[in-house]
Amino acid sequence: MPSTTTSAAAGRKTTTRRTTARTRTPDAVGLLRADHKKVSELFEQFEKSRSPAKKKQLVDQICMELTVHAQIEEEIFYPEVQAALKDKELVPEARVEHQSIKDLIAAVQGVEPDGEDYDAKVTVMGEWVKHHVKEEQNEMFPKAKKSGLDLAELGERLMQRKEELMAEQQMTH
Repeated sequence: MPSTTTSAAAGRKTTTRRTTARTRTPDAVGLLRADHKKVSELFEQFEKSRSPAKKKQLVDQICMELTVHAQIEEEIFYPEVQAALKDKELVPEARVEHQSIKDLIAAVQGVEPDGEDYDAKVTVMGEWVKHHVKEEQNEMFPKAKKSGLDLAELGERLMQRKEELMAEQQMTH
């Protein structure tokens, strides 16, 4: 970190608080895992919900979270991982899985919950997301950690882009 940031921060905060502030942005893997957990919890809430209004609200949030998550992975994380690992399998497969999930997002986003097909599409999307998450967390993330990538710097870039995209999503919805 540049010394100007350190001295500027030191003038206002104690070292302990500065350390706490630094830990707020997780490394790339931590940030993506947190996204996975959040979306998983939203799918669980959807499964329990009986209210069409609540289902629609949950699906809108799921779609926004997944859209932003997929975009930051595709723009920033996947190219870095693919280059570091010289990967010809994990990242291409993940991109194809993203496209399948995006197709389901398009089928339910902004649509009124209209019964069995709507619920089935959301349920299948949840199953695909669960499968995708499992592969990333069990295969891609451990390899990324061992690759020598600067995951802290990558986490900063992912967080910055995520914040930009979330702001854009808020404006369009």
